[in-house]
Amino acid sequence: MAGEVLLDAGVVTRCRRRVHLDHDPTMRGAQLAPPDPAAEQRIADAREHRARIAEWLRAETPGSWAVIPGELPAAERERLTRAALDDGVAYIWNGLLPVDVDGGRRGGVQLLVRASDGYVPVLVVRHRITDPGEGAWTTVLPQVDPDRAAVDTRRKVRSHPRDQLRLAHARRLLEAAGYAESDRTIGGVVGLDADVVVWHDLSASTWPGGRNALQEYDERFADRLAVARAAARRGEALAKPSRILECKRCPWWPVCESELVRDRDVSLVVRGEDAVELRNVGMSTVDKLAALDPEGESPIQWTGTTFADAVALARAWLADLTVVRRVETVRVPRADVEVDIDMESFGDLGAYLWGCLLSGADIGIEPGYRAFVTWDPLPTDDEARSFARFWTWLSEVRAKTEAAGLTFRAYCYNALAENRWLYASAERFAGMDGIPTRQQVRRFVESDEWVDLFRSVSDQFLCSRGKGLKVVAPVAGFSWRDPEASGEASMRWYRDAVGMDGGAPDLAQRERLLRYNEDDVRATYALRAWMSDEAMHAVPFMGEL
Repeated sequence: MAGEVLLDAGVVTRCRRRVHLDHDPTMRGAQLAPPDPAAEQRIADAREHRARIAEWLRAETPGSWAVIPGELPAAERERLTRAALDDGVAYIWNGLLPVDVDGGRRGGVQLLVRASDGYVPVLVVRHRITDPGEGAWTTVLPQVDPDRAAVDTRRKVRSHPRDQLRLAHARRLLEAAGYAESDRTIGGVVGLDADVVVWHDLSASTWPGGRNALQEYDERFADRLAVARAAARRGEALAKPSRILECKRCPWWPVCESELVRDRDVSLVVRGEDAVELRNVGMSTVDKLAALDPEGESPIQWTGTTFADAVALARAWLADLTVVRRVETVRVPRADVEVDIDMESFGDLGAYLWGCLLSGADIGIEPGYRAFVTWDPLPTDDEARSFARFWTWLSEVRAKTEAAGLTFRAYCYNALAENRWLYASAERFAGMDGIPTRQQVRRFVESDEWVDLFRSVSDQFLCSRGKGLKVVAPVAGFSWRDPEASGEASMRWYRDAVGMDGGAPDLAQRERLLRYNEDDVRATYALRAWMSDEAMHAVPFMGEL
């Protein structure tokens, strides 16, 4: 029977093996990874965000509305949605669209908007959907009529392929049920800022190779549907386990990990297309890869690493080594005066804490750790005050170092996050006291004074178990005081620290966050010191494996 499997929109961006396991009846009762509290919190936050948007839109947007209660059984939600569609209701919130049995599809969308001879879907998401610029096709909220859309001179579309694929799923459901617009294929997205609807033409050739969102969706969905149907029928699996980034947060990881380790699968040391290509040429295990001569001819064309590095990683994994040196002599830029910097943010809402560790020569500023923080729940204008204090202090350190004729450097681990909020803070709070200009931020970020230790580690070490600071710093002898220390855990601590969920602010969680941030900057200091003094002696060189 064609309709034995029904898939929602999420499958098109989900690992194929996960789709298989989700539908394999022999896996019922398998031991799964515990729920990720950070992911659960993001889901809850998104739910609250959508509820606020729904209440506001209903109050501000004239016309007939149908609100489908989410707590009802699926069959009742679908019946009420179909009734509203048949009645031509102008706006349908939280609709569950009729199941497309033949197509293997099910699902709903936050908002359906009546336009011309059918309905268009609108997603409400909790991430930013535009950047400063121009060219996005928008309507200013509360206006959700796509016929009023115009080219926006202040916003450009921020790339979120998943949003367009979800809209394509809703479009196909509307088509199957006979409720889609006939003359155009568009869908809208309301983002975190809830200031505009960004409208996407799902038939526009904006995807790689001149494809459009509907074509991309159709191909992906057909593939996932085949995988799921094969699993449900207990047929030959169309998707085998292979380690990818998604594995870290997948509930099925314990199942896949045990199988990969049992088979000594090559994806344990190389990922993505490289692992696929190695399997295709018979190099399916770590052992086979490790046995190759790195000076010889490579069996494949590499995309994510090099042949020599892949062989060294395989040998490091077999030797149970977390890191090996890629270079004979490890070097890291040092200075007379040094500052380690770590920023803490809460999703897209802002950066609430800039932690700094000052060390090195005496320049008349007390060394050690200091935190520039706001405990007002984000988003808040008080973020400007804490950021300005951070930048003013950093500028004073740099100025006094220069006046003393000494050298200065500041360090972070993976500058993408810090750079993002350096620029974003300068732009959001431009003109306020103590806030640097974008040009001032750029001069600092692009100077030799700003050192990304992640890049130093990536350039000079191979890391068989990942290159995150929590993985690499322990090799240098550093440990965090909090046994739960992680970026995900800090999100939960922050909610309690500011009373985000309606409770009183938890002062103990504030102290916990400060300790965690201090340990992060002390970790980069310890890693740098170790790289300068001990790394080339304590860590094997890849050529010696």
